[in-house]
Amino acid sequence: MKKKKKKTKKSKRRTDDIRNQAFDAMWQIIELTDTFCQNHLNEEYRELCEDLTWAAFEEDLPLEKGRPAGWASGIVHAIGFVNFLHDPSQPPHMTSTQLAEGFGVSQQTMMTKSKTIRDKLDIMQMDPDWCLPSLLDDNPLVWMLEVDGLVIDARYAPLEFQQEAYQLGLIPYIPGEDSPDEPESQSGTGARIIEFPSEQSKPSEAQSTQKQKDDGPNLFKEHEQ
Repeated sequence: MKKKKKKTKKSKRRTDDIRNQAFDAMWQIIELTDTFCQNHLNEEYRELCEDLTWAAFEEDLPLEKGRPAGWASGIVHAIGFVNFLHDPSQPPHMTSTQLAEGFGVSQQTMMTKSKTIRDKLDIMQMDPDWCLPSLLDDNPLVWMLEVDGLVIDARYAPLEFQQEAYQLGLIPYIPGEDSPDEPESQSGTGARIIEFPSEQSKPSEAQSTQKQKDDGPNLFKEHEQ
């Protein structure tokens, strides 16, 4: 019994020590992502990368293991994965090769860390939680809500519906109030409803009920020249 008690205390102390190491590593990672985003991307990326690093720490990812540059590259890659950083048609744009070189790590290291982070935090492409603010308007996953088994695009719902969804924290803002070209309220204008076949209705449930994960470690690859 004595032995058991001693072991538990020792184990707890070791966990606290590791958490402190992870906390220190987290700030080193944030410093690297801040500098990288300021030099090569933009403020939106910088803020999301900082938030994701905090989330990774809170989820007890082993940030204290390995080089901070490896984790930093994985953080930026994960946010880039959500927001199609590889797409040359939108600024900013960056290939995986450039991203890895910017942190001085191999692409394999970067992609392994990115996948570890995405798997742990259940992150998918166009993930509403990690979407750049400037891309929210065009991200359908931000606006799809389930009502009575039907998926509704909140952008085309009546203003009253949008206001209630906003108050409940289901949408980031009220699109009806931000649309100067459309009247503030239109009686008789219903929501745009998308009804899926019964077999598919479950995976399409409102925002992030079941997130699809991308297992491809070759993110960006097919877009590089």
